Amino acid sequence: MYMIVVGAGGVGTGVIALATAEKNEVVVIESDPERAREVSREYDVVVLDADATAGETLREAGAERTDALIVTTSDDAVNLMVVSMAVEFHINSVVSVVNEKDHAAFFRRLGATVMQNPEEVVAAHLYNVARRPRVQDFVALPEESQLFRLELRGKSPLAGRTVTQCTDEGRIPETMRIVSILRGGKKSLAEADTKLKEGDLVTFFSLNGVPDGLFAKLIG
Repeated sequence: MYMIVVGAGGVGTGVIALATAEKNEVVVIESDPERAREVSREYDVVVLDADATAGETLREAGAERTDALIVTTSDDAVNLMVVSMAVEFHINSVVSVVNEKDHAAFFRRLGATVMQNPEEVVAAHLYNVARRPRVQDFVALPEESQLFRLELRGKSPLAGRTVTQCTDEGRIPETMRIVSILRGGKKSLAEADTKLKEGDLVTFFSLNGVPDGLFAKLIG
């Protein structure tokens, strides 16, 4: 995949590392000369030390043939300008960081997929990990939905029950679903007749926020 990444700060560098690790062809636009040199030395990418909001920069970066544009600067005005300029190139996937949530609607109107305030997302993740140490891979989704994994213990009300029994007997809320199970190093999707066992690492999806007490009860 051919990708253009605008901005090589913390978020941008993370994207560059992931993209190059998967052997994508990456062009980076970075206006800070020193940062541009650092990225050029560390990664196998083409780096343009240029202003992404300048008229020809996106075209020089290959916007006419790129598969994806990822905009990561800490300045929403710059990000919005780049996204608006990208419209004329009809890029299949345009993704942008939005640092102030009130600005998100402007980006969405231009067809961009939005990542709101990544620093806040990281902070929330660290807080949730610290607050719920027995809950693994906790992810807060939009509209209060949650995705998380729990390792079942012997006293879990789910151990020894099938997925259907867990739902029909009210052992999990109606708004929660068992998605998958990791057992003995092997992953599988949860089927209706799958019986849960002590030691299973179970992935759950919940439409609503889960109280801390329920996490502890499900673990056992």
